[in-house]
Amino acid sequence: MVGGVVARIVETEAYRQDDPASHSFRGPTKRNVVMFGPPGFLYMYFIYGMHWCTNVVTGPEGSGEAVLLRAATIEQGIEIVRDRRPKVRVDRALADGPGKLSAALGLSKAHYGLDVLWRRSSLLRRPACAGDMAGNSANWYQFGS
Repeated sequence: MVGGVVARIVETEAYRQDDPASHSFRGPTKRNVVMFGPPGFLYMYFIYGMHWCTNVVTGPEGSGEAVLLRAATIEQGIEIVRDRRPKVRVDRALADGPGKLSAALGLSKAHYGLDVLWRRSSLLRRPACAGDMAGNSANWYQFGS
């Protein structure tokens, strides 16, 4: 749960350092340094002067790998998301793009470097359903909720 909202990630895009489209392609900078750290941290960046995009660092330390969260469906907290995105008329469009997803979850520059792995932050991962212990899908929730 992020700020009262539970979302199921339905689309992602992975980036490795050897991909010219990756922000890590030219090596570590002040902007992308979190991508070269350990996995499980958020890399946030601003595009078009108006949207925050959320990435989760995935590779081993030093590798410059991350996954862009491109789209999600809102599972809980739909009213909160509607308040965050009041101009959206159709619920399925609330988080159907990288910037929209970040806005729906209330994620911004303040979340750059946030640790989202088990026991290292207030956001925790659990299987999306009891039968999915292999971890093929997951929900994030607030510790203690």
